[in-house]
Amino acid sequence: MASVSNVIMLCGRLCSGKSTYSAMLRDELGAVVLSVDELMIAILGRETGDMHDEYVRRAKQYILRKAAETARAGAVVVLDQGFWSRAERRDARDFFAARDVDCELRYCKITDEEWERRIAKRNAEVAEGRSDAYFVDDGLKAKFLAMFEEPDEDEADIVVEV
Repeated sequence: MASVSNVIMLCGRLCSGKSTYSAMLRDELGAVVLSVDELMIAILGRETGDMHDEYVRRAKQYILRKAAETARAGAVVVLDQGFWSRAERRDARDFFAARDVDCELRYCKITDEEWERRIAKRNAEVAEGRSDAYFVDDGLKAKFLAMFEEPDEDEADIVVEV
């Protein structure tokens, strides 16, 4: 098997399969998965109001520190948090490089049609109480579309076609 970085950063749209892919990597590699959504929902629930973006920022900072600590202890860490902007991806790479932790970016690429299908499926599961994920309403979808910057070809170390 090819060499695996200590930290695998997963980039992709919301509902692009990052959490499913994280679980697969956890099983295949014995990796530790750190998820911003999982942390946020477990501690704060789904309704964080006007503080949501600030709480996400804080959770991401905490998770980066924990990822570096865990990777330096010898484990493979999968970061399931989207890495939606180029600046966030660059800053994360710089963060790990400053701590001598090897990292890679894997981009979960999804077609627009599949993305719409997955959002509808997730929303149905949330509405039926079968999922504790975030409901993706039109406002959240629009906010995401305004924020997401698809990685350039040279930015992603691995592209995972979803």
